[in-house]
Amino acid sequence: MTSYSLASSTWDEKELEAIQKVIDSDMYSMNKYVAQYEKDFASFFGSKYAVMTSSGSTANLIMIAALFFKKENPLKRGDEIIVPAVSWSTTYFPLQQYGLKVKFVDVDLETLNMDVDKLEAAITDKTRAILTVNLLGNPNDFAKIKSLIEGKDIILLEDNCESMGATFDGQQAGTFGLMGTYSSFFSHHIATMEGGCVVTDDEEIYHILLTIRAHGWTRNLPKENKVTGRKSDDPFEESFKFVLPGYNVRPLEMSGAIGIEQLKKLPSFIEQRRKNAELFVELFTDHPDFMIQKELGHSSWFGFSLILKKDAKTTRQEVVKKLTDNGIECRPIVTGNFLKNTEVLKYFDYEVAGSVDNAEYLDVHGLFVGNHQVDLTEQLTLLSKVLVP
Repeated sequence: MTSYSLASSTWDEKELEAIQKVIDSDMYSMNKYVAQYEKDFASFFGSKYAVMTSSGSTANLIMIAALFFKKENPLKRGDEIIVPAVSWSTTYFPLQQYGLKVKFVDVDLETLNMDVDKLEAAITDKTRAILTVNLLGNPNDFAKIKSLIEGKDIILLEDNCESMGATFDGQQAGTFGLMGTYSSFFSHHIATMEGGCVVTDDEEIYHILLTIRAHGWTRNLPKENKVTGRKSDDPFEESFKFVLPGYNVRPLEMSGAIGIEQLKKLPSFIEQRRKNAELFVELFTDHPDFMIQKELGHSSWFGFSLILKKDAKTTRQEVVKKLTDNGIECRPIVTGNFLKNTEVLKYFDYEVAGSVDNAEYLDVHGLFVGNHQVDLTEQLTLLSKVLVP
């Protein structure tokens, strides 16, 4: 029996009522509820535009794709993009699919985000973009990162799929770059069945995203737009007019309706996650066997990482067994060191900037347990007792 799960449902009768409204409308494909969710989402995170997608993974896909269709200074195949060595697989796959040269940089073992000093050393005159990843709820040090790229022709992007609601210097994570992505999968901060979002303040990028999200057609563009200039007044003419090589990564109308209700609850969800984190930090700071994640800015605490110290008196295998035997679910820290996946990396054009010792260490000695939007005092107390040296 599970005593401490990775995640739990964030729904109540409000989400069920939202689903029923969609059923009653008999309109299941993307429509007015998705549009309202996008407005609410942009407003909540302080961005001009938001585009909902079918998942956080497809949000990453169209974020990268959009950069190739800008009218001025678009990305092109062979351009260099810098990424951290630890993230989810679909952070990286769009980069390969669009032919970018991927440069991996090690992470900081305390924050779990890209090591800023190693990032600085990795930037060259060939660097066209940096894709930062805010890991396990923790924002990057965007003050330092922005100082590194100031005056350079480098696009800053954010994969914020694990860090909805985190802030740095009072600004929402996901809004520091040209675009940022979010996920609303079940185990994340809010849940919309499946779902993702891209935010941007750039109107041209917004219009490109609208086009490539749905077949590459013009139907969802405003009459005056940055992709075609001006649409015809004849809706029949515009109904199947294709202008960019796009996808169908539209969300369901149900997901939009659920998202409207979930966003209303997000502040209280984040507040509780931070209360749980206070207890976790209290219990595990100065633990003889484990290092825990160092908070940057104001984390939204996706989960709680535990990395064995070099002088730990136990092994990860032993820790995982203890947790499993006591009904505590755990997982590797995202993918661990992504560079271990040689079978898929053979399809990439990539290089590694220096060593990735921290990513390798985390891969072998790290794990994480879940955080929830409910009080975890009982679960975290159990975790602490199980992991007593």
